[in-house]
Amino acid sequence: MNFLNPKQLDVSRMDEKTAAIMQKTVDFFETLGLEGIKEEDERGNWYPAYMDFIRESGAYASLLTPNGYGRGKNRFDLAKVCDYSELTAFYGLSYQYAYQVSILGLSPIWMSGNESAKKRAGEALEKGGIFAFGMSEKEHGADLYSNEMKLEKQSDGTYLANGAKYYIGNANEAAFVSVFGRMAENDAFVFFLVQPDHPAYELNKKIKTSGVRPAYVGEFILKDYPISEDDILSTGRAAWDASLSTVNIGKFQLGFASAGICQHAFYESLNHAANRELYGMKVTDFDHVRDSFVENYCRIHAMRMFATRAVDYFRHSSESDRRYLLFNPIQKMKVTAEGMRVIDQLLDVVAAKGFEQDTFMEMAIRDIGMIPRLEGTSHVNMALVIKFIDNYFFHDETYPEVPVMDQPGDDTNLFNQTTGKLKEVKFPHYLKSYEGVELDNVLIFKDQVTALKRFLEDSPPDENQQKNQTWMLHLGELFTLTVYGQLVLESALHHDYNDQITDQIFRYLVQDFSEFALRHQSKFLNHSKQNESLRHMIRQPVQNDAREQWIWQEQILPMKDAYKEG
Repeated sequence: MNFLNPKQLDVSRMDEKTAAIMQKTVDFFETLGLEGIKEEDERGNWYPAYMDFIRESGAYASLLTPNGYGRGKNRFDLAKVCDYSELTAFYGLSYQYAYQVSILGLSPIWMSGNESAKKRAGEALEKGGIFAFGMSEKEHGADLYSNEMKLEKQSDGTYLANGAKYYIGNANEAAFVSVFGRMAENDAFVFFLVQPDHPAYELNKKIKTSGVRPAYVGEFILKDYPISEDDILSTGRAAWDASLSTVNIGKFQLGFASAGICQHAFYESLNHAANRELYGMKVTDFDHVRDSFVENYCRIHAMRMFATRAVDYFRHSSESDRRYLLFNPIQKMKVTAEGMRVIDQLLDVVAAKGFEQDTFMEMAIRDIGMIPRLEGTSHVNMALVIKFIDNYFFHDETYPEVPVMDQPGDDTNLFNQTTGKLKEVKFPHYLKSYEGVELDNVLIFKDQVTALKRFLEDSPPDENQQKNQTWMLHLGELFTLTVYGQLVLESALHHDYNDQITDQIFRYLVQDFSEFALRHQSKFLNHSKQNESLRHMIRQPVQNDAREQWIWQEQILPMKDAYKEG
């Protein structure tokens, strides 16, 4: 699994139609060039040329239409959907943003039983339409229970929609907006469709943000907007389930967006450092610079390894295997947080250059921090993650092996997710993925994970600790790393990663685990047995100069000038 390089695009596992769309996308952005991308970013205006490209290429229609709802043989294939998120984000988060928001807007439609709405959505996609997702409100954010958008039933059986939605992407030019609200008569949840070109749809303003500048993030107000039964997608529990399931699919894209940005920034940083001299030396001859490139090369690989393995579980999911409900919030939270860490460390390498207006890094610095927060807040995801701790460690389940799921397929199972019943989600033995692996740092990490289990087994959180959200959320960091390491290792085995790269990746995971354990010990008042287990989690990774030199010489240096803008 090599780094993404649009100028050497790997389409070996793609069908001909998908490969053509990916190549057309590369051609569009390479023709626009970094200069053109930065000009759009600095102006902060809507990008009509990009909208023209979406329409002319048929990219969204091909990628986001399930079989049966568009012309030709389309499919909603999560593997290629995620590939496209990574590719568009490689050029800029604002381009990926329009795509991700369209996924969010379409998902409640594909999840509904409204065939008329599905056909209209398919037709709109064929015409190059984009979509929007009207959920958040200015005073309530993502607090769905406080939603004030209302549908009021009229004497003729139709409805009038009244209310406002805030921080809504694509709110200006969406073909349809999937709006989440409540029925005025009984307060039941509802999803319904509106169109921005209707006179009862008032686009109040564009919300100016420091990131995704050319994209449109806005507020809209519905004032007696007429809604018919054909516009209603779902009601009651079905609407509630659609809201959560939509986020599972759409926000899952955030990890791939972060990986795309990090890879572009890595190329630019390496090119700059390897071609610059200071004090009579190449910048890359400084030990600390080489160390940074090796670490961030490995961290980016780990991000992609977790993300692609999480796709396998999501595509393979069923009523009897819902493990993706743990992996998805970690994708949204941990992978994207790693992206922030990577960009921050690369910025230390390029220093002042990263703030120059004509660099990709200047845009990456600003945008990368938005990604974990587009979900709302990381602690919302962490609060979900910690609900799985008990089942992950103490209630083993036997499952068939989940293979690499990169084959073409229409993932309509994603539109029939079951929400709730998290206590019924079980996992195999927590050390199953480590069987037969003898790499030094993987074994140390395995011991750290075992110490965490012993912490929970011998001295579980007492009542006061369980009520202390800060304590529990921080404990969740150790659990998150446990799951992160599992999927990274599985991906390494399934994709036949070089052992030296895998062991070096785990060298940093051991370091991270130790840091969180030390912080948990020093930050909180823990019981003596808890502190004893925490001390066992603080371990020194095996450092190997020859291995790091091999990664630098054989893996990273050949990447110099492998991707350059223009």
